[in-house]
Amino acid sequence: MGQITVLGWTDFFADQVTADEAHLIPCRIAQVHRARLSGLSSAGPVRLNLPVHANTGEYAVGDWVLAEPETHDLRRRLDRRTLLQRPVEGQFLPQLAAANVDTLFIVTSCNADFNPARLERYLAMANEAGTTPVMVLTKADTVTDDRDYAGEAAALQRDLAIVTVNARSPDAAAALMPWCQAGQTVALAGSSGVGKSTLVNTLSGAEQLTGGVREQDTKGRHTTTARSLHAIPGGGWIIDTPGIRNLHVGNFAAGLDTLFAEITELAPLCKFSNCSHDHEPGCAVRAAVATGNLDADRLVRWRKLSEENVSNTPVQTGPRGNRTTQRPNRR
Repeated sequence: MGQITVLGWTDFFADQVTADEAHLIPCRIAQVHRARLSGLSSAGPVRLNLPVHANTGEYAVGDWVLAEPETHDLRRRLDRRTLLQRPVEGQFLPQLAAANVDTLFIVTSCNADFNPARLERYLAMANEAGTTPVMVLTKADTVTDDRDYAGEAAALQRDLAIVTVNARSPDAAAALMPWCQAGQTVALAGSSGVGKSTLVNTLSGAEQLTGGVREQDTKGRHTTTARSLHAIPGGGWIIDTPGIRNLHVGNFAAGLDTLFAEITELAPLCKFSNCSHDHEPGCAVRAAVATGNLDADRLVRWRKLSEENVSNTPVQTGPRGNRTTQRPNRR
């Protein structure tokens, strides 16, 4: 496997390079700073020079770009295969988390941090991005029996892979290795204090800054403040992300359909095509709740996330050919 392939370069990206760009070198973004970008090429680390008036916020760790071989002037970003992004309250554009990620490790711990409603938000983000979500339960060594946590996690989404680990143990790397093969990219997401940075250390063999957990509420201290690309022995890559206090959903319609597949599949059986599954007669979803075939709490969480998604999804307004995008009015 060539060096550029080891970085995650595939035909998807190679096919985008035109004949006029054949002299340019592909670089993968390894770090996004406030005013500059750091990348990796087949020759090693590269400091990329941005075009005038370029905004680093338009790039994500994991992006592929083309640059001049001598000056390392960035010419353009290639289309992304997947993109993890999240809406930010009060901002029109979403925040980019990571690009061209094959698998998202959604990390939570076997303690008070385990929160199904919050984990569903991460799953919706992963589904919408087109990445494969894997639920990683850390701190399994701190509980007598982790099967209740694993069972509750498995119920969040159909066919969801669940891995239970002690993040500090070398066994964690072996358990997660199926998703960390050569040329594969994984990203980590989860709240602070669940062991994301510890897991990155274990997988990459590098030491990062990690913080402790407050004993009184098992909440972690924020330790990762920037996204970065790390090599995994064996040829894979891992992207750590800062802990997210509040993950809002927006533009996640497809991701929510996958997350709540049991509701998505029942909806066409409702009497009304625009059924809200709240009060309408002939609702197949509420009938499933009544018979015990659908968890009532899942329906409540589906409704909350669906309403939030509509509220945070930009809409096209104006006459055809001259449409503009704006946020919908909040109720």
